[in-house]
Amino acid sequence: MNILLFGATGMVGSRIAAEALARGHQVTAVSRSGAVPAPGATAVAADLRDPAKVAELVPGHDAVGSAVSPPRDGSDPRAPFLALNECLVDGVRGSEVSRLVVVGGAGSLEVAPGQALADQPGFPDAFLGEALAQRDVLEYLRTVDDLDWTYISPAADIGPGERTGDFRVGGDRLMTDADGNSRISAEDYAVAFVDEIERDAHSRGRMSVAY
Repeated sequence: MNILLFGATGMVGSRIAAEALARGHQVTAVSRSGAVPAPGATAVAADLRDPAKVAELVPGHDAVGSAVSPPRDGSDPRAPFLALNECLVDGVRGSEVSRLVVVGGAGSLEVAPGQALADQPGFPDAFLGEALAQRDVLEYLRTVDDLDWTYISPAADIGPGERTGDFRVGGDRLMTDADGNSRISAEDYAVAFVDEIERDAHSRGRMSVAY
């Protein structure tokens, strides 16, 4: 497959690029810097806030991935991040490609019916804005009925680690292990992300991954 990946130089995006390339896919890695995230990727410098540029880049690809994260400059990220994702959707709509897979957040996962993780007492203030921004994007995508999108939530704890290929796939509920921990390595998250691009098993919905 020929994959167009936005946010390809970040912690998660670079691992998605490496995983896709290791499977023999072609990756066009888009970032503001234009850096190469993994050997073999074709790097492009572009701003996701320009839907015309997105529409220009999409043709010729089989799927679009987004690993763009909310801004972390101390400001409220909700409106800017939602606008960024609206530009992404508008840009993909302007092409013949309909498949869109998005790196999501864990804060909107349910700890009980109707109760999101981000709404629980004690949720870290440092991550609340980002969690709410990611939830806004999920709610927006759920109104998009003309693209084949998937939103992938990681476990509550995601970071660099080992690629095991051994994890669980769920839906809207926060998954925890026997000790009550919710975690996934960025490497295994990338495995799940590329799996979903290949299999298209959660069309127009949210999936989650955790150990």
